[in-house]
Amino acid sequence: MSRVIGIDLGTTNSCVAVVEGGHPVIIPNDKGERSTPSVVAFTNKGERLVGSAARRQQTVNADRTISSVKRQMGTDWSARIDGKKWTPQEISAQILRKLKQDAEAYLGETVSDAVITVPAYFNDIQRQATKDAGRIAGLNVKRIINEPTSAALAYGLNNGTPQKIMVYDLGGGTFDVSIIEIGDGVIEVLATSGDNHLGGDDFDERVVNYLLDEFQKENHIDLRRDLPAMGRLREAAEQAKKELSGMDSASVSLPFIAQKDGQPVHFETTLTRSKFDQLTADLVERTAVPVQNALRDAGISASELGRVLLVGGSTRIPAVQAKVRQLTGKEPSKNINPDECVAQGAAVQGDILQGSHELATKGDILLLDVTPLSLSIETVGGVATRLVERNSRLPIHYSQIFSTAAPFQRAVEIHVLQGERPMAKDNKTIGKFKLTGIERAMAGVPQIEVTFDIDANGILTVSAQDKKTGKAQSITITANDRMSEDEIQQAIRDAEMYAASDGVYKDSMEAMSEARTLIQKVEQALKDKGKSIDKGDKKQIKADVAALNKALFKCKPDKMNENDLSNLRAAIGKLEGSAAIILK
Repeated sequence: MSRVIGIDLGTTNSCVAVVEGGHPVIIPNDKGERSTPSVVAFTNKGERLVGSAARRQQTVNADRTISSVKRQMGTDWSARIDGKKWTPQEISAQILRKLKQDAEAYLGETVSDAVITVPAYFNDIQRQATKDAGRIAGLNVKRIINEPTSAALAYGLNNGTPQKIMVYDLGGGTFDVSIIEIGDGVIEVLATSGDNHLGGDDFDERVVNYLLDEFQKENHIDLRRDLPAMGRLREAAEQAKKELSGMDSASVSLPFIAQKDGQPVHFETTLTRSKFDQLTADLVERTAVPVQNALRDAGISASELGRVLLVGGSTRIPAVQAKVRQLTGKEPSKNINPDECVAQGAAVQGDILQGSHELATKGDILLLDVTPLSLSIETVGGVATRLVERNSRLPIHYSQIFSTAAPFQRAVEIHVLQGERPMAKDNKTIGKFKLTGIERAMAGVPQIEVTFDIDANGILTVSAQDKKTGKAQSITITANDRMSEDEIQQAIRDAEMYAASDGVYKDSMEAMSEARTLIQKVEQALKDKGKSIDKGDKKQIKADVAALNKALFKCKPDKMNENDLSNLRAAIGKLEGSAAIILK
């Protein structure tokens, strides 16, 4: 039975873990890093880069590099590169495929099952988009789990003392806060709240804008349309932010950032922690309302909390930690690694679902999660009529009787929404359910039972039944931001095709490098030993060098196929054979 991996698909960085020897362990990537930047790039040569390699070249290839795509999940955003439109699901699938490959290399076996985490405040479409990304990457997504819940699962594995904890999760792009009760073998989410557009990226953006303004004041140059310069500024802003978590000031040095009157312009400045705190004070303050809402919905006061766990790299910011102390009256716990605990918790959940019983616990762990957003339908006057309240325990099964609003109406459309606003237009459309073939009758007579099911992943499905006839009716779900099954299958085929072409590209680059090295060695050996070599052997060696050079000249890595690669390897093999006598 293959292992189930746990994946924290993050805005800035992603992480993968697995349970080994009864404990969740982080799987390093092929560079030995414990996390992988959530960045995908497409080079002009046709190569696809994921992770550190993509991030390194971001400043010089900004318009073909995609980062923070998690913020676009569940939207109609897309990027067109080399004539192909890339959706958030497909870009996320590139990152997931990389994590899958790293896990397979680490475990020495094929990996097909995964638990993937999402922000607690992700709606139905965003959760489905994440699940679709997993499918495109070749993963069977056994469960979508909320990030704060996953962190609590990692914490609760070794801290089973009954208590109520708060998980304050401020990552690269999203903010979540959850109140969770840990009991004897039970981890129950009492309430969750958050902001899907608040995270480290926003803190970076404040610093970037400050640096842009300072540079413009000094040099009267606006860098906002200079993509390479903007890339360097964002890198410098992020680095300064990190340094200010441990120091009172950070130096920003950007030589040759621009040109003026034909002369290079350099930028040197110092950013103090107090200035950083001033620039980002409102962002830190935005975390207060979700904390207060979560406590209120859970029906407890901050004084009843046993622990406060900080999750996500942005919680290293001193002002954020100070805000947590102010809101809760408690010193945040340092018991877990804020960057790795989410992936570890996902691995724990995967092990539980698999039933391998590898975990070093006294018994099974029961995880009880909640839906983060209320579920409503649009009724007369554009009102959002609440059906399922936020923080209702998953899974949820809810039925309600609907009828017609006009005489002899043969179809009804039910507009389903997620959100907390009283009017439909202010909430997120999840789908429109159209029921057709209704028996002709006066308004209000037909009795149509529509059932809403929210599964353990927080994903909504719908069924309907005519109460009079007892026959089940089909409902067509239409949501523009979702990928259709045909689109998903096409994306899977594309991913497999691109994975194969990426493999050929990589092998081609390696073979070309091997060929060039071999030619250099042989030519040097011919110079050193030329006089002592048999004329017939020398002639053959030179002919094979020429043949390999000719094969190399024809090579274009972005256009090579398996046959071209095979021919190149054959030419390498032939030269290795004939030159063996001089390479000893």
